[in-house]
Amino acid sequence: MYATGLFLHSITRWAVLIALLLAIYKSARGYFRKRDFTKSDNSIRHWTATIGHIQLMIGMFVYTQSPMVAYFWANKKEAVKNADALFFGAVHILLMFAAVILMTIASAKAKREATSSAKFKTMLVYFSIALVIIFLAIPWPFSPFVQRPLFR
Repeated sequence: MYATGLFLHSITRWAVLIALLLAIYKSARGYFRKRDFTKSDNSIRHWTATIGHIQLMIGMFVYTQSPMVAYFWANKKEAVKNADALFFGAVHILLMFAAVILMTIASAKAKREATSSAKFKTMLVYFSIALVIIFLAIPWPFSPFVQRPLFR
């Protein structure tokens, strides 16, 4: 079950990244070209946050099943010296929680903004910050922190 969850978590990461990139592109385009916030833009806002929440739920399952995380919590003093255990036991989950919280705030706040410009600006700012955090927290093959393959 852990391997399946890890595979789903790895695959879903791409959906999150694509959704965020699309939402950032559409919000930047809408904001700088002073466009109206359309039903399509609203749908992108909604689905970007939803995909982030789905990924978080899968990630929480993987976190509770991970032998690396179990080692981290059982041996905190030694585990903080192990880059993999520290990254997956604390850093990855904290940063990803922060990113999903920002995505949720962006979605909720943009939904309630009065003008199209304010909706686009809210999405642009919050989704961009979330994307930077996510890029830092993904264990890329080229990451200076912890490396993992692009697909697991």
